[in-house]
Amino acid sequence: MNAIERVQAAIDLRRPDRVPVDLHNFQPAAFAMGGSMAEVFQHGELLAEAMLQAWREFGHDMILLENGTACNAQACGVQVLYRDDAAPVAHIPVIESLEEVDRLAVPDPYTTFPMCEILKATRILAREIGDKVWICGRADQGPMDLASQLIGMQTLMLEIATGEKADLVHRLLDYARTVSTRYAFALIESGARSTSIGEPVAGPDVMSPRHYRKYAQPQEKKMVEDLKAAGIILHNHICGNTIPIINDFIATGAQVLEIDHKTDMRKAKAAGRGKTCFLGPINTSLLATGTPSEVEDACREAIALMAPDSGFILGPGCALGSETPAENIHALVESAKKYGVYPD
Repeated sequence: MNAIERVQAAIDLRRPDRVPVDLHNFQPAAFAMGGSMAEVFQHGELLAEAMLQAWREFGHDMILLENGTACNAQACGVQVLYRDDAAPVAHIPVIESLEEVDRLAVPDPYTTFPMCEILKATRILAREIGDKVWICGRADQGPMDLASQLIGMQTLMLEIATGEKADLVHRLLDYARTVSTRYAFALIESGARSTSIGEPVAGPDVMSPRHYRKYAQPQEKKMVEDLKAAGIILHNHICGNTIPIINDFIATGAQVLEIDHKTDMRKAKAAGRGKTCFLGPINTSLLATGTPSEVEDACREAIALMAPDSGFILGPGCALGSETPAENIHALVESAKKYGVYPD
């Protein structure tokens, strides 16, 4: 199998020749360019070149393409800080109260910065290596996370906790989902084979399972359904320990669930077997500071627990830090080849 066939088989819950491997490596790829990471993350040509150089070095099956967690927010009017040594971050919300939600306009991804630059990078990668590697164009943040950036996390969490303006919270989430969905379609139209959202604010480390079920999960499910109706594969990423919401997380219908090292692999596999494909869950701190041998051990354990019956893509549990050692990234990729072969 080639990389594309391998990833497709895993997502379809069919047995590939071996476990595919993903790299969530936009930061180390940009860092390796040797200049300002802020420049890379604002120019599609530079971002594409960074991801191309990384793919040529590591030979991973899946490229997860993005420029951080503030792309959609900036496109919607949030003030964003670009940093020379890390990914950009949302800085100043665009609205101060839920009552302002109706004045927000849905941006056109093809003309609005920085979405248009990520689409440019997607087109370049699809043209250069789209027949050799699976390109997942991340539609940046999902409904709950984007909503928290638009109004500020503290404000949104307070409104959710009081429950006094639930209708307005849902309207803000509807808007955020519409933004992410429109961007997801544009990424696929630009050559990505799948798309992805990040929802760290929706996880149990931040939000109660009860509030996840009331606010975030229905929005994620609706986004999955809208994209799936067009034949589009969506990954859903929630940081932290997702076991308290694992059945609801699976019930979103996302074909790929991205999990990190805090999620109990045995419990996740038992809940998701035959229902979804898991991606992850190697600890990014280990990848940043551990030895190649320690990375290999963690990968071997993850493959042993998550690979049976397919439905597994090995990768970092979240975004790699900018200075993650290349030898540890090689250890991750090579572990899939060494331990992830399926029997005939």
